[in-house]
Order: sequence, then C-alpha cells, then structure tokens
Amino acid sequence: MSTNPTPQSAALSTLDALSPLDGRYAAKVDALRAHLSEAGLMRSRVQVEVAWFIGLSDLGLPEFPALPPSARAALQALVAGFGSTQAAEIKAIERTTNHDVKAVEYWLKAQTAEMADVHRHAEFFHFACTSEDINNTAHGLMLAGARREVVMPLLQRVLRRLLDLTAELAEQPMLSRTHGQTASPTTLGKEFANVAHRLQRAMAAIESVELSAKMNGAVGNYNAHLAAYPEVDWEAFASKVVESLGLSFNPYTIQIEPHDAMAELFDAVARANTLLIDLSRDIWGYISWGYFKQKTKAGEIGSSTMPHKVNPIDFENAEGNLGIANALLRHLSDKLPISRFQRDLTDSTVLRNMGVALGHSVLAWDSLLRGLDKLLVHPQRLAEDLDNAWEVLAEPVQTVMRRHGLPSPYEQLKELTRGKAITADSMRGFIKGLNLPEDDRQRLLAMTPASYTGLAAELAKRLAAER
Repeated sequence: MSTNPTPQSAALSTLDALSPLDGRYAAKVDALRAHLSEAGLMRSRVQVEVAWFIGLSDLGLPEFPALPPSARAALQALVAGFGSTQAAEIKAIERTTNHDVKAVEYWLKAQTAEMADVHRHAEFFHFACTSEDINNTAHGLMLAGARREVVMPLLQRVLRRLLDLTAELAEQPMLSRTHGQTASPTTLGKEFANVAHRLQRAMAAIESVELSAKMNGAVGNYNAHLAAYPEVDWEAFASKVVESLGLSFNPYTIQIEPHDAMAELFDAVARANTLLIDLSRDIWGYISWGYFKQKTKAGEIGSSTMPHKVNPIDFENAEGNLGIANALLRHLSDKLPISRFQRDLTDSTVLRNMGVALGHSVLAWDSLLRGLDKLLVHPQRLAEDLDNAWEVLAEPVQTVMRRHGLPSPYEQLKELTRGKAITADSMRGFIKGLNLPEDDRQRLLAMTPASYTGLAAELAKRLAAER
C-alpha cells in the first residue's frame, strides 16, 4: 500500500519541494536563479562557447575567416536572449547525448543552421575544447555574476543597517559581559561597530577573490590545438578569451581548473557567515535580557499558547540557515581543490550545490535584515542593568590607585567586590576613604557604571562617519 500522499500524476507545487529554497522560501532566493540554476549554467556555457567561437574567427585561421558584424551580433543575441525555453531545448538534446556540454554544442549548431556565415564554420564550435574548458569558465561566470548582483548588494544592505545602528546607538551605554559575568560598560553602538568593522573586512575578502578559468584542452597542454595549428600561440589566445569574459586566466592546470579560487571564495563567504552567526546569537541574548524589544505586526503570533511572546525568530532563522550554508560552503572549499589524477566527477557533483550553499546564505542575510529592522532599544532596561552593577567600577578605582602608588589596589578591590553586592553608596564610601588627590577622588565619585564607557561612543561615531 502506497504511503505517498501526492499522486505521481499531480502537478507539483512549491509545497512539494524537498528543499525549502524551492518551496517555502523560493521567492527570497529568486535573484540567485539567473546565475546558479541549471539554466544559468547552460546560459554561461553558451556564453563561453560563443566567446571561443568568435575569438577563433579573429585568429586568422585560413579555414575560419573573421565573422562579419551581423554574424557576431546574431551569436551574441543567442546569449542575451537565453532563457528557460532555450534551456529546455538543450535539456531535450541531452536526453539523447547523455552529455550536458555536448548538448550545448549541438544546440548552437542547430540555432545557427540558417546563419550562412556561421554554419559553414560550425565545426569550430567547441574546437579543441574539453568539457571542462567550458564548464570551469561557465562556473566562474556564474559565481562572478552571483557575487556582483546578489551577494555583495545584500551584504552591503546588512552592513548599512549595522552602521545605521552604530550611529544611532553610539552613546547608549550598556553593561558588557565577559564569560557571562558583568564587565566594563560599553555602548550599544560600539557593539554594532565591532560587527560592522568585521563585516567590512569579510566583504573585502569576498570581493577580492580573483575567479580563474582555463581553456587549454583535455589535460591542460593544448595538445589538440597544436595538432591542428602548431603555429598559433594558443596560450595567449586562451588567455585573451578568458580575460574578455572578466575572469583571471590560469595557465597551469590539469584537465580541470583546480578550483582553488572557488574554494577561496566559499571560504570567504563562510567567514562572513560565521561572524553573522556571532551577531545573531548576541542579539538573541540581548532580546532575552530585555535590552531590545521587537516591533510587532498585527495578526502575528509568537506562541500558540502564550499570548505575550514575541520570539526572536528572525535571528534564529538567520543562525540556522547560516549554519547550513557554512556546512555546504566548507565542504565545497575542502573538496573542490582535490582531484583524483586528472579529474573525476566528484567536483561536478558538488558544484551543482553552489546555489544551495549561497541560497541558504542569502536566506539568512534576509532574515537578519528583517530582525535588525525590528529592533527597538529599551533604555530603561539597559539603565537598570547598569545601576545594578556598581562592582564594575572596581576597575577604574584600582587603576587610579595604581597610578598614585597606593598599596595593594587590585587586592583591596577584589576583597571589596568579589562575590558581593555592591551599591553606589558602598563604592563611593570606599573611594572617600582613599588617600588620593582631590581631583582624582572627585572624578571617581562622579563616575557611574553608565558613564564609564571610555571611548566607546567616539569609536562608534568614527566608524559610522567613514561609510
């Protein structure tokens, strides 16, 4: 007896998707599909094949004269107009070839059958190329496009929001925690500044990765190229084609481009994700302590049984998806630089999950943005926490005592404060009994946990002003 609740003949919907990226959250990752879907891969393959073909026509080969402008335009139109219909046509060819790259070659030949200037030279499509020449270059284009049009713009939005909070909350004092215990105060803005500065570095690392590609034949030596045209400088030509596509040329490869640049990129994204996990967890804690409230939406429910609850679900969703993303990104970065001899298909298998890894990243960044936009500071709760932590002034008091050579300053403050409830009166009483210059005594007596924030506000404002 079948346990399948969905008949095989029924049309599938997003509710039937195995991946939430194609189901529940499909709309949130739509921007990635143009780049990292199978259709996106096909389009990039077509772009590479066309670039190679046009480049060959400019090489001065006796059998392949330069294409006229009309033919070039027609070929470029195939790239520009490539969409789901064209992808489906290639997929139909693949059902016969059982080879995805060869299917692209056959599709190009079919599409250009009526273009006389192209058709007579159709055998120069995929000329001297191995599938990996096309695939590795296509993957570089896919990642470059996704980074440029989706990854970096969304991370820029996260960064801008963090910098906005840095500026808005630069002077809002808060109690710090180290090891979960009360520690020297800071400001909320400075907390956001720390994350913003880390994210800036992480984003610079993502953007700086030079995505590389190769077009050097079956095992990276131009064997077939030289067999056909030994007089051509194939390395220079391949470099020109790759660089014309906006990628960095790798002259030393085996059958595959070693994917080191991809690994570097995935590592860089994972590092950005890790620091955002750190942020998500901290904000979750601050919400739990009441430092932040969250904007509510009419009709929204926090708990099915506890009506008062407004759960920090955006930060929880972000943390969960960042973890999934990093598991995939780290597998990609660990596996891709490794190949059995010239190559095997393990790289191809995992590369089909680039969109999944970056998709969960995009989903997490979107959740994080929504959560950050909902935050409402609760100054009274912050002030209350500070006012219950007069013990943190033990640090400045013992530091001033050290300056003036008073005996055992650290030990005296340890005896006064450790494991004991300290009030404003008890701390000020201790200060009054110290043999200090009057100016320093008065400065310490005027100090409160809320005022003891050092340069926190200035540091936060400076970073916010630099954007």
